[in-house]
Amino acid sequence: MILYKTNQNWFSDVSHLARSWTMVRIMRSVFAIGLYATAVVIAIDYFELIDYIRLNTSVFSLLGVILSIFLVFRTNSAYDRWWEGRKQWGALVNNTRNLAIYVRTMFPKDNEDTRHFFAKHISNFCLALVEHLRDGTKVDKLIYLTDDDRTVYESKGHIPNHIALQIFERIAQAHRDGEINEGDYINIKAQHQSLLDILGACERIRKTPIPFSYAVYLKIFITAYGLMLPFALMATFHYSTIPLSMFMFFALLGVELLGEEIEDPFGLDCNDLPTGDIAHTIKTNVFEILEVRSGKDRGVERELYEKVF
Repeated sequence: MILYKTNQNWFSDVSHLARSWTMVRIMRSVFAIGLYATAVVIAIDYFELIDYIRLNTSVFSLLGVILSIFLVFRTNSAYDRWWEGRKQWGALVNNTRNLAIYVRTMFPKDNEDTRHFFAKHISNFCLALVEHLRDGTKVDKLIYLTDDDRTVYESKGHIPNHIALQIFERIAQAHRDGEINEGDYINIKAQHQSLLDILGACERIRKTPIPFSYAVYLKIFITAYGLMLPFALMATFHYSTIPLSMFMFFALLGVELLGEEIEDPFGLDCNDLPTGDIAHTIKTNVFEILEVRSGKDRGVERELYEKVF
């Protein structure tokens, strides 16, 4: 995710666009439409077809309004998904802290093994969730794994779910053994359940994209509009049709592709959520609460957000 401070440096903010793979795609398409518009203008001028090809620009103005309505809906839908993902990860930060505080206060102070268990598994739940929402959890990203842990995790298809099971099994066993009372059990159970609720909400966002028919229809609409635009502008603007076509296509295509970029907020595109950094923040907070240390002994590398070619 590109981090910046608003209302400070206009041109510095604009320069961030060059780092986005989405912007590279946009500029390639704009360059292609520029070549197409150049060929159309030269052909019409060379063969003197201007009297035979006259499209009413008012029709394109009407089509532009219709297209804008579709793009507004597309952008709003994509941003809603992005913001919903951010809210879920914000809730994960709060709930993991609450769970860690419950564990620290409810379990005996001298039970260091239990505290380490919860610090390790709460952290691993978040670290596993990061990759689970991408291409699948990488076991090497998890911390303090024994050989048995690694063997078990590698056999699981849903590692965050299994880690949540391990956490609750430890809570249930503590309740049966009398380490925590009924009231504490009910309270800590609610905090644990919130982890699964957040997991399910993130999976819903990840696995339910914008309906395919709608996305294809919008692409066809934008493509047809861009291909017909030079014919409508030629009579009025002549060779100025080329930059005008490029600029209008840049505006329309840019909104669509930026919507596609943030539609799945859990990846590594420039504007996706920094879920890896958030997970490491949670790990640090949890270890500070449960073991009075930062949990940074493994070293933390900030994620590089870029589109993989």
